[in-house]
Amino acid sequence: MNPPRTDARRHHDPQVRGFASDNYAGVHPEVLAAIALANGGHQVAYGEDDYTEHLQGIVRSHFGATAEAFPVFNGTGANVVALQAVTDRWGAVICAESAHVHVDEGGAPERMAGLKLLTVPTPDGKLTPELIHRQAYGWADEHRAMPQVVSIAQSTELGTVYTPDEIRAICEHAHALGMKVHVDGSRLANAAASLDVPMRTFTNAVGVDILSLGGTKNGALFGEAVVVINQDAVSHMKHIRKMSMQLASKMRFVSVQFEALLARDLWLRNARHANEMAERLAEGVRAVHGVEILYPVQANGVFARLPHDVSERLQKRFRFYFWDEAAGVVRWMCSFDTTEEDVDAFLAALKEEMARQAPSHSA
Repeated sequence: MNPPRTDARRHHDPQVRGFASDNYAGVHPEVLAAIALANGGHQVAYGEDDYTEHLQGIVRSHFGATAEAFPVFNGTGANVVALQAVTDRWGAVICAESAHVHVDEGGAPERMAGLKLLTVPTPDGKLTPELIHRQAYGWADEHRAMPQVVSIAQSTELGTVYTPDEIRAICEHAHALGMKVHVDGSRLANAAASLDVPMRTFTNAVGVDILSLGGTKNGALFGEAVVVINQDAVSHMKHIRKMSMQLASKMRFVSVQFEALLARDLWLRNARHANEMAERLAEGVRAVHGVEILYPVQANGVFARLPHDVSERLQKRFRFYFWDEAAGVVRWMCSFDTTEEDVDAFLAALKEEMARQAPSHSA
C-alpha cells in the first residue's frame, strides 16, 4: 500500500520577522538563484567542481594572492577546522571570555580539536596586546598548554568592531611571540560595512593568518569557509576538514553561494542594510526612557538592559534572546531582510510595554 501523498506547503508566515538572530533570516533571492544555476548535470564531488575552483579567484580578490578557501558546512565547523590547522596537539588558543568559540560552540574546540582555550575578560569583546599578554606565557612549561594562536571575532559577540590598526597591533604582538592569528568572521561583512573598507584592509593587509568566513548570516542558505591567508601557518587542511566532518560531497552548492555573495557587492549590500537597521533601532531605543544600550552599535546587533518583565512581554510579540537574563540584558539582531517597518513596529511595541511598566516604578 502506498503512503498517502503529502504536498509541500508553507508552514510559516513569511511576513513575520524578529530580532533574535541573523540566522533566522531566509536566503537572499540572488543566492537562491545561484544555487539553482549550479543545479543539473554532474560535477565532480568533494570540492573538485568548477564552482569551487572559480571561488578561489574570487577569494583571492578579497584576501590576497596567497588566499585559499575551504568551504565547510557551518561556523563552528569553520572555527574548529581553522584552529586545528594552526595548532599542535599541545596547543592553546587565547580568546576573549565572550568569544563564540568559548561560549557558544558546545566545547567543540576543546572536545573535537583537543585545544585548550585561554580566555581573557574584556570590557567590549575586543582583545588588545595588553590583554593577550595575560595569557601569553609558559611556552616551555610542560605543565601548561602552549599558547599558539590568538583568536578574535570581527565583529565581536558584543557587536563591536576592531579597527584595522587594532588588528595590526594584535597580529604584530602575536607574531613577535611566535603565535598565529585567527579571525572568527561569521559577521566579517558587517565589520567591513561598518568600517567602510574592503575586507582585506583588516585581514591579510594587517597580518591575519587564517579566518573563518561567514555566509549564513549574510544571506546564504548554509555554508561558511575557512580562508587560509598565510600558507606557511597551516598544514594538512584537507585532511583536517575531512576528519572534522566538514567536507561537503556536493560542495558546488556551498561554493556557488559565496560566488553570488562575493563576486560583486551582494555581501556588502546585505551587511550595510543590516547595520543600518541596527542603527535605526538603536536611535529609537535611545529615546525610550528606562532602556540602556550597553555597547557601541557598530555592526548589526544592539545590546540593551531593560526591566525583565518588559522583555518577557515583548518576547511574546517579537522573537529575541536574553543575553544575560540575570542582569536583564537582551540582544536584538538585524538581518539583510529586516525592514524599516519591522524596526518601527518593534520600537512602538517597546514603548508600549515600557509605558505599562512606568506606574510600578512611581508607586
